Amino acid sequence: MVRFAHISDVHLGGWKQEQMQDLNFKSFEKAISICIQEKLDFVLIAGDLFDTAYPGIDILKETFAQFKLLKDAKIPCFIIAGSHDYSVSGKTFLDVLEKAGFCKNVLDFEERENSIVLNPIVFDRVAIYGYPGKKSGLEISDLRRIKLNDAPGLFKIFMLHTTLDKAKGTLPIDAIESDSLPKADYYALGHLHIDFQYDNFVYPGPVFPNNFSELEDLQNGSFYIVDTSLDNPLKKINIILKEVLPVQIKIKNALIATEYIISELEKQELFDKIILLRVSGEIETGKNSDIKFQQIEEFAKSKGAYFLLRNTHELKTKEVELEVEVKSDDNIEEETVKVYSTQNPSDFNRLIPELIQSLSTEKQEGEKTDMFEKRVLDSTRRILKF
Repeated sequence: MVRFAHISDVHLGGWKQEQMQDLNFKSFEKAISICIQEKLDFVLIAGDLFDTAYPGIDILKETFAQFKLLKDAKIPCFIIAGSHDYSVSGKTFLDVLEKAGFCKNVLDFEERENSIVLNPIVFDRVAIYGYPGKKSGLEISDLRRIKLNDAPGLFKIFMLHTTLDKAKGTLPIDAIESDSLPKADYYALGHLHIDFQYDNFVYPGPVFPNNFSELEDLQNGSFYIVDTSLDNPLKKINIILKEVLPVQIKIKNALIATEYIISELEKQELFDKIILLRVSGEIETGKNSDIKFQQIEEFAKSKGAYFLLRNTHELKTKEVELEVEVKSDDNIEEETVKVYSTQNPSDFNRLIPELIQSLSTEKQEGEKTDMFEKRVLDSTRRILKF
């Protein structure tokens, strides 16, 4: 009989905002602390410990410190790569953790004809198998060929970072069929950020929600402690460090929206909470930029809010129809700008062609998304001179 933790989808370094990134790490720190307090036999991390295969040095230093605590407590940690911290080259910072003696990557396989045979890592009375997640679900075709090198008499754990058919719901994505996987006593799954159980297939949810929508849906992070000596072996551990307060506001007039949003926030207790401000509606008066979100954030901060996140994806501007006689398809952009400038005279109009060119910039081969976005934003700021 064994007791172990099943952790997944930590995504250290995933949040861009410093406060949220800090909360993400503290949630992982809390999970490790609970594992040590519970004196577990071992810990499983089923992929996406990091949000990228090459995390920053500060994230690595803090992460190494947590793994050292586990090691000092003599609690082994077994790990697989996920779709985020997986690298096609096979080299990731998970290797550095392993070389430091902090964890063991359980991936050990042999190619045999049309099969991939996984060898177990044997620990005490347990045989642990694992296969990593890959970008765009490319691991699924591999999983359909997986076989396990048998370990008679041992409790078999199969670690996977993938989409299970029973868990995908209506998502239009490929998924591995649960019936096609080799038999195991426990399937430690990662990848889908959901708390889900089907027989002995388990997703524990992320240690901390990874985006605005997940914070709305999940509120907090979680993992599982599994005790095989119990009739009901699963114990969910919720990690609650801050209360989440969703606030949904619909607006039509952007000119008075700032004051209206603040007045609605004044009705709430904001202290030490993560405020999820979702603003929606169709703007009939004014424009998006008339809403002073910085002023709203400063108000929330003055009331002691931990952080305010905003979502304006459902905020639309009423479409203005332009009647443009286009003489040639090649000139549609130029003629549209000319007509708009004539009907809406402004000093800003002279910047439109340059802005269009800047926003038409294409992503370079091998360029990371955040660097591409920064390049476009820097170019736009130079044009607008702010």
